[in-house]
Amino acid sequence: MAPAPFTPYTFVQCPCSDSSQAGPPSPSSPTGPGSDTEDDDRTFDPRAPRSNYSLYPLEYLMYCEDCHQIRCPRCVAEEIVTYYCPSCLFEVPSSNLKSEGNRCTRSCFQCPVCIGPLTVTSLEAPPDPSLLAADNASAPSGPYILACSYCHWSSTEIDIKFDKPNGIYAQLQKVHNGGHPRTTAKERKDRRKETISETAVSPEPSPSPPPPPTSSPLDIETHFDNLRSFYTAQISESNSAPGLSLTDMGLSSPSSLARLMNLYTVGSSSLDPSRKTGGTSSRRTKTSFREASSQEEGLQPAADLDESAAIETLRSASLPGTANAEQRSAQALARPSNLAEPPLHGSSRFLSSLRPIPVLLRTKRSKRCPVCRHIISKPEPKVASTRFRIRLVAGSYIPSISIRPLNPPPTTTSSSSSSTSSTTSPSVPFFLLHPHKPTQYLLTFTNPIFDPVKVTLATPTTTPGRLASRVTVLCPQFDIDANTDVWDEALRAGDARKRADERLVSRTGGVAGGAATQAEAGKIWERGRNWVSVVVEVVPASLPRPLGDGKGEEGELGEDGDVLEIPMFVRVEWEGEAAAEVGTAVGAKESRERRELAYWCVLGVGRIARG
Repeated sequence: MAPAPFTPYTFVQCPCSDSSQAGPPSPSSPTGPGSDTEDDDRTFDPRAPRSNYSLYPLEYLMYCEDCHQIRCPRCVAEEIVTYYCPSCLFEVPSSNLKSEGNRCTRSCFQCPVCIGPLTVTSLEAPPDPSLLAADNASAPSGPYILACSYCHWSSTEIDIKFDKPNGIYAQLQKVHNGGHPRTTAKERKDRRKETISETAVSPEPSPSPPPPPTSSPLDIETHFDNLRSFYTAQISESNSAPGLSLTDMGLSSPSSLARLMNLYTVGSSSLDPSRKTGGTSSRRTKTSFREASSQEEGLQPAADLDESAAIETLRSASLPGTANAEQRSAQALARPSNLAEPPLHGSSRFLSSLRPIPVLLRTKRSKRCPVCRHIISKPEPKVASTRFRIRLVAGSYIPSISIRPLNPPPTTTSSSSSSTSSTTSPSVPFFLLHPHKPTQYLLTFTNPIFDPVKVTLATPTTTPGRLASRVTVLCPQFDIDANTDVWDEALRAGDARKRADERLVSRTGGVAGGAATQAEAGKIWERGRNWVSVVVEVVPASLPRPLGDGKGEEGELGEDGDVLEIPMFVRVEWEGEAAAEVGTAVGAKESRERRELAYWCVLGVGRIARG
């Protein structure tokens, strides 16, 4: 079995996950095992479980100009700039979020079966273009439907059609599945007022009127709304009873719970002759609540809770006609927008009860430093714009690191090279590291700022973890020139070419065209306008012997356990412009201050072959 392709990589650790960055330990702090001092001296282990949450590519990191520290996506403070729909790019005011349920209220919907985008199409066949130009025929008119171009689901499967091609959200709020009209909250409120007024006019109402004839079952929205209005009216009537205070008996009063609990405890205490009541034997009369007696009050008779239709649908539709867990959860998330079809019991069980899902709104967010609250990223407020007003990426402030083999051997391929040539890119540098065989890699540091920097590297003698490989940095300290104009390098191209030829002759021992190059300790390998290359030598450890019957099992290594990762501590020092103080005169001489940045990074160099 051929090994998986591998490309050398570099990850940077964010200091927010390192507790030792809080400050140096005090003189009185303990220094024994498990103390903070021991943690400060501990080498960063890229194989530790917590390292997965602190290592990022350089492109993912931000930089704070005030704190001069790296910031990762986990340690920044985010602020929402605007809400918008990703489908129609319409900006939504934040005041409408609570009422609209964080969903688009135009004509943007997702398929309830495959979550693909739905388009508004006409059921009428499109006219012939030639007839449209000759006879001046009109464009296709309604009815309109929502159709999915991926799974070919359409709103005709739930018997819903629309009269207009726009404002689908408002039209969908007025119909149930099957095309039946849907009672809105305003209509329910008006109907309830009419019922209350008719009850007040009728002479001598019965204390417990008989239930009305059974009608269609109430949906969950109407059922909950009727019950809430009924019990709100009951509490209001109890508040107006003699001897009761409106302040004490309000619906949102903290004493309402104590009063409800007292209704169940006062009776038992009065029946207990051994309990002394003293002078408080006379209690105020408690007004009892009556139960709902009609559908307008929230009564749902048990005779209307018939599940025979659902059982018959399950028999006819079988498993393909039932909704899976993902579809039911998507319907539940869209239910706060008052657009989903709420069933009477639990979640939606059949595909015929699923409804189109409004598109969830997205946000544009700005990012701040959690320490100094300095803005490090702020996008344009316009929804259609992808630009940023402020974006302080770490790649513009700290040197980038690239790694490649110094003398790569021929590319390792599998026995069936013809079958894998189409799937594996030939430009991917990939070869196996042989155990106990020294291999040299070239680290290239590129300076992005306009000041020269001094870089100091430190690596452990052996890599942490089970596979202890030896690592040696031949030039651990060097300087990188400032990031000047590229034309300056072009003007000095002749001198650089001459120095390169001299360096090649010195490395090859005066043999023209020689390819044998040797890296020297304490010297850089190559230097450019704003970059420097140094050599790192690694001696891979041997992998543990395979377990079992020798068929190539990797034992306890796990996934990517044969990858050699080198933790490296990088310290960057430079002199930058000092922050101008308040009241500094214009044109004053700019002062410079010494700055320093230190962080851990991880170099993935390759896979270790089995010996």
